[in-house]
Amino acid sequence: MRARACHDACVLAPLATIIVVTHNSARWLPRLCAAVAAQTETRWRLVVFDNGSRAEERPRQIDLPPGASLIQCENNLGFAEANNLAASDADTPYLVFLNPDAFPEPGWLAALIATAKRFPVAGAIGSAQLRADAPGVFDGTGDVLHASGIAYRSSFGKTRAAPPPLGETFSACAAAMLVRREAFEAAGGFDARYFCYFEDVDLCFRLRLLGWRVLQSPDAVVAHVGGGVAGARSAFGDFHGARNRLWTFVKCMPPALLWPLLPVHLIASALVCSSAALRGRGFHAWRGMMAGFAGLGPIRASRRDVQRARIARTDEIARALAWSPEILLSRRPVIRPLR
Repeated sequence: MRARACHDACVLAPLATIIVVTHNSARWLPRLCAAVAAQTETRWRLVVFDNGSRAEERPRQIDLPPGASLIQCENNLGFAEANNLAASDADTPYLVFLNPDAFPEPGWLAALIATAKRFPVAGAIGSAQLRADAPGVFDGTGDVLHASGIAYRSSFGKTRAAPPPLGETFSACAAAMLVRREAFEAAGGFDARYFCYFEDVDLCFRLRLLGWRVLQSPDAVVAHVGGGVAGARSAFGDFHGARNRLWTFVKCMPPALLWPLLPVHLIASALVCSSAALRGRGFHAWRGMMAGFAGLGPIRASRRDVQRARIARTDEIARALAWSPEILLSRRPVIRPLR
């Protein structure tokens, strides 16, 4: 009897910690909680970390699924640090980061975990995202990093067809992604200095440098509000995106690629910042880029640690990047077959 009880406990032990960071997200929580509770894979625990929401927007324990943990923070620490803190007590093999406005289909978690088990070299696995307000339109099918250092969410705004097949993408989007806990801890988690924006590309870049692969699953599907209903880029997003893009390029790019590509990166970033200004979004991206230069001292110090720990060869990183200008302009997926 004791052996049977031990067996049952092992079978039912959670495999994944689902982490949801909220900030004034009350309108999305009922649908999110219902979607999480409907998962066919039931071996999960849910952690909701509220990032300094207004009193009327704060989650309540009573509104969460049974057994969920609620962490209330009085200040907004940013997406990166909040996820790090929520993950710090997790003891499950997998960490699953899920935005409060990303609503998974019932088989979502099962698909992510099945892929992780099938491919132990996968440090992170991304989901196929559809627009919550337009299910026939993609919100993203994996993040692509161009050799210029410009990243984009592939298939964004494209009419839904079959998602790209299971394969390797440069980065998973943190709106709905699984990360192997041992890989997350080895990489040091998200870089809290980023606050938000580009933190997922930076994490996946560092995972790659440590020898992990990043996959994109067509079967793990979520409906995401962020890129559709609330998809207009804000001043806040322009600033942090430009700053963190520079930091990621300087911190993560291997030396043999950094120096030849640095002029290309600076020109491409200047074009992106200028384009935002010409489209009437102000000079927030330019301010972000200047803030990135001002903060390069600590980033260069981090670069030494990141490059010292690097296992991946330069040619492996080069193959993972997109190189064609046409790919960058068309925002099409770059999914490489698994080898």
